[in-house]
Amino acid sequence: MTISDSIHVPVMLAEVLEGLSPQLGGIFVDGTLGGGGHTRALAERVGPSGRIISLDRDPAAIEAANTYLPKVPVTPVHANFCDLPEVLAELGVEAVDGILLDLGLSSDQLADLERGFSFSSTGPLDLRFNPMQGKPAWRLLERLSAEHLADLIYQYGEERYSRRIARAIVQRRQDHPVETSADLADLVRRCVPRSRHDRIDPATRTFQALRIAVNDELKSLEIALRRLPECLRTGGRLAVISFHSLEDRPVKVAFRDDPRLTSLTRKPVTPSDAETAENPRSRSAKLRVAIRN
Repeated sequence: MTISDSIHVPVMLAEVLEGLSPQLGGIFVDGTLGGGGHTRALAERVGPSGRIISLDRDPAAIEAANTYLPKVPVTPVHANFCDLPEVLAELGVEAVDGILLDLGLSSDQLADLERGFSFSSTGPLDLRFNPMQGKPAWRLLERLSAEHLADLIYQYGEERYSRRIARAIVQRRQDHPVETSADLADLVRRCVPRSRHDRIDPATRTFQALRIAVNDELKSLEIALRRLPECLRTGGRLAVISFHSLEDRPVKVAFRDDPRLTSLTRKPVTPSDAETAENPRSRSAKLRVAIRN
């Protein structure tokens, strides 16, 4: 799948462009290339005299981008956004005008049934952004104790039925381990009560927890919030789109307490009703923007 074929719809695109305020000739970083929607829009704003450096941990995103992005001033890099200082040093870039982190999954990742991000996937329950690093999620379910699993699901998924889910996983693996996303989703749905008014699938929080764990997402975000301000020129902007409180909370604290930054968003920007109607996956998104002092 190429970027031009991507099914991903960038979240709060107009709000991101307003927050980052890209100008002709500017240098910007998209720390999460994904389907390339934000990258493409930024590239159009900075023009041929500018530059967009787009990072992604997912090698599939970089491979797809390489088939399209040579037509615009974009440099795709296979890297974690928390390693941006090293990336910029290697590229000979001293400072940039703005950085965007979109912490959500791309629709392209959800559509890849071999990666396990979709609840309906019958492929392996992998959940890694980079299949060459770390252990797949099914390995965690295979070896962790019920207590450890429950703690993980509660801490990273904020799932109140974590202990019930963990016990069911351990009981299930005595006969046949949970190996696919569809298997895990079905198991969790049997453990979590659901009312007619629930908008999200009962499996959402458990999948979130496992994905965060296998990709060490919160650690990457913590490191990035500490290191990325130094990559900005004075007056440069840092924009972060988060999708749950575990992501939004540290961003809020960093933008409030880091003396290098001044928050431009007293309250997070959220999608319009029109956007959430057209793209339901955007409904939990929150955008915060800060400027480098």
